[in-house]
Amino acid sequence: MKVLTLPEIKSILPSIDLLPTIEAGFAGYSAGKAVVPPVGELLFESPPGDVHLKYGYLKEDDYYVIKIASGFYDNPKLGLSSSNGLMLLFSQKTGELQCVLLDEGYLTDIRTAAAGAICAKYLAPETVERIGIIGTGIQARLQLQHLLSVTDCRDVVVWGRSADKLASYAADVAEWGVIVSPTTDSRDIGQTCNLIVTTTPATTPLLQWDELGNQDILITAMGADTAHKQELDSRILANADLVVADSIPQCLERGEIFKAVQAGLIEKTQLIELGQVLLGQQPQRRSHQRVVVADLTGVAVQDIQIAKAVFEASL
Repeated sequence: MKVLTLPEIKSILPSIDLLPTIEAGFAGYSAGKAVVPPVGELLFESPPGDVHLKYGYLKEDDYYVIKIASGFYDNPKLGLSSSNGLMLLFSQKTGELQCVLLDEGYLTDIRTAAAGAICAKYLAPETVERIGIIGTGIQARLQLQHLLSVTDCRDVVVWGRSADKLASYAADVAEWGVIVSPTTDSRDIGQTCNLIVTTTPATTPLLQWDELGNQDILITAMGADTAHKQELDSRILANADLVVADSIPQCLERGEIFKAVQAGLIEKTQLIELGQVLLGQQPQRRSHQRVVVADLTGVAVQDIQIAKAVFEASL
């Protein structure tokens, strides 16, 4: 059995071509080649937090993975990361534990950011004029970092509630060659950006339908990964030309799609899966589609792919 610490994992990751690795997981999932049980979940109120257990395997693969990932949102006040967790990689042939990845939630953060980049790669408008990031935390940084690999746009608006956090965000990402405009008004995002990523644990909508401009737009919502979280006004999904789920069954139980279905504004038949787009079973963005929404709740195949890739690269 191998044990990989966070510093070791971080040293290995640059050697992995991450987007194709995660794309293959989504494609396998939508092709029916994955066994992914429902998400296990623990929710906490004081302090606020949640723990997700995601697990599964790809058929005819060598491994299965069990992942524990937590988010405790007051941790930054204590000088701690809001994310933590680990991944366990087992042999699919014998059940033997092959590797413990003590990633402290980092691999979950990275595979989530990679999924955002994949959405932009296949679903964003042909020309990205301005990127909008809602949130100032870990994912707000990582989503932007990974987007820069699939778009030439370097004009960014970031929304947050705290002037200090906005200033810190702008300073941290400046080295990437982006021009950042901080704002505390979400209308600055909706009206001026045509590639938007929402990255917060909000429980009430932060982006409203009537705040969107007339430009073609992709909104990738990744913060709402439980049934009680919501970042988008459900009218955005109701009026979207295309609504893409990372997992239709999972999104019917949590996230933005769940909220819109619960409100009676969209139906399951209107949804397509990201893996279907990657497989060519569903079209990528078409020129006449103004609003596209991608709802990312996080699927175990992402964990399987990244854990397997890091382990094999370590051998």
